[in-house]
Amino acid sequence: MKRTMTRAALALSLCLATAAHAGPPAEGSGVAWDITEGLTTEIGQRLAGTEREAAARDWAVARLKALGFQNIRIEPFTFDGWVRGPESATLTAPYPHKLAVAALGYSAPTPAGGITAPLVYFPTLDALKAAPAGSLKGKIVFIDHAFRAAQDGSGYGPFGAARRQGPTIAAAKGALGVVIRSIGTDWQRNPHTGATGWDKAVTPIPAGAVSNPDADLIVRIAKRGKPMTLMLQLEGKPVPQMPSGNVVAELPGRDPSLPPILVACHLDSWDLGTGAFDDAAGCGIVTEAALAAQQGTKPLRTIRVLWAGAEEVGVFGGAAYAVAHKDTSHALAMEADFGADKVWRVQYSFAPGYADLASRITAALAPLGIVRGADKASGGADVGAIIAAQKLAVVDLDQDGTRYFDLHHTPDDTLDKIDPAQLAQTVEAWRRVLAIVANEAGPLAGN
Repeated sequence: MKRTMTRAALALSLCLATAAHAGPPAEGSGVAWDITEGLTTEIGQRLAGTEREAAARDWAVARLKALGFQNIRIEPFTFDGWVRGPESATLTAPYPHKLAVAALGYSAPTPAGGITAPLVYFPTLDALKAAPAGSLKGKIVFIDHAFRAAQDGSGYGPFGAARRQGPTIAAAKGALGVVIRSIGTDWQRNPHTGATGWDKAVTPIPAGAVSNPDADLIVRIAKRGKPMTLMLQLEGKPVPQMPSGNVVAELPGRDPSLPPILVACHLDSWDLGTGAFDDAAGCGIVTEAALAAQQGTKPLRTIRVLWAGAEEVGVFGGAAYAVAHKDTSHALAMEADFGADKVWRVQYSFAPGYADLASRITAALAPLGIVRGADKASGGADVGAIIAAQKLAVVDLDQDGTRYFDLHHTPDDTLDKIDPAQLAQTVEAWRRVLAIVANEAGPLAGN
C-alpha cells in the first residue's frame, strides 16, 4: 500500500541523511585557500581599528611578498570607529527569556548593567516610520522584517534598511533603545551584527540585533497581546580617530604606460566570527587569480591588488584609496566581497564600443556555467569611489548568495563553511576575466 510520509518523518529522514554525510570540513588547496585559511587561523577576528586588523596588514605584506608581488605598501589612514563591549538581552515580561543579541556597530552604549523598559513591536520598518513623533519615549523598539535567501542576495538592500536606518528613526521618535531581527536568512541562534548610521540631528541610542529564532519568539509573544519588557545591555561605544590602512601590491605588466587593472577585497572583518566568507575568501580569490593570469606570457597591463581596511564599519578604506590615487589613471576595477561560493553571472559597465570585449569575456566564462546578466555592473564598495571618480570600466562576477546571508556578520563566518570546489570555480572565473582585460592594448572606459 502506498504511504505518504509525514512531515515529521520527512524531517527525520533529512536529518539522518545529513548526519550520514557529516564529517570534518574539506581541505582545499591553492593560493586562495591558503590565504583564507591563514587569515582565519593566524589572525582571526579583524575588527577595524584594532590590533588584530593591524596584525592582518603586516601578515598581508609578508604573504604578498612571498607570492612575488611588487611595490607592496601599507597606506595608512584614520577613521572614527567603534569597539564592542559587554552585551546581553533578557525578556523579563510577560515570560522570562534570555536572548542571543549583538550590538550594531556605532550603537551608543547603555549605562553599565543595561536598561530595562517596555518593548514595542513593529512588524516592518514602514510601521515604525508611521509611529507618531514622541510616542516611543522611554521605550525600546523591536523592528521585524521578512528577509529571505536568494541567489543574487537582492533582499539585503531593502530589508537591510531595518539595520541601517531603523535605529535613527526610532531615536528620532523618542525611543530609549532599539533591537532588530538580525539581517540574515538563517535560523541558527546567532545574531548578525553590522553597522548602523545616525542622522546628525539625532542623539544615538543603544542598538542591537537578536537572532532569528529569538525574533520569532518576540513575534509570538507580541501576538498574545501581553505587554513586553526587555532588559538590554550593550556597552560597546564609538572611538574617534582609530588607525587602519590599505595594503596595495602589484604584478607589473609588460607595458607600464597602460593604466592598471584594479582588483579588490577587504582585509577587516566583524569580530563575532573569523571573517572567512567576509572577506578573507575575497582576498584569496583576487590574489590567486591575479597570479594565475600571469602564467605563460605576462599580461600587457599591471594588475594591482587592493586589500582594503575598515570596510565593514563604513568603507573607509575604499574612500581613502580613491583620495590617495586620484591622480593615478586606472583602466578597470573589480571586487570580490560576496563569500566563496561559485560565480553564476557576469555583468559589465563598459562605454559604447566595447561589445566585442564583453562578448569575448562572456564566451570564456560560459563553459563554467556562468551566464550574462542584463544589469549594469557596479563593482563593489571598496572600488566604488575610484570607479565614480574616474568612470572606470567594471566587470562584476556575481557569486551565488543563497547561503551568504546565513553566515554574514555572525559567529558562524568561519573556515569550515568554505567549499573548496566552489572557491576554485570562482578563482578560475576571475583568472579568465583578468587574462582578457589585462591584455587589452586599447583604452578601457566605463559607462
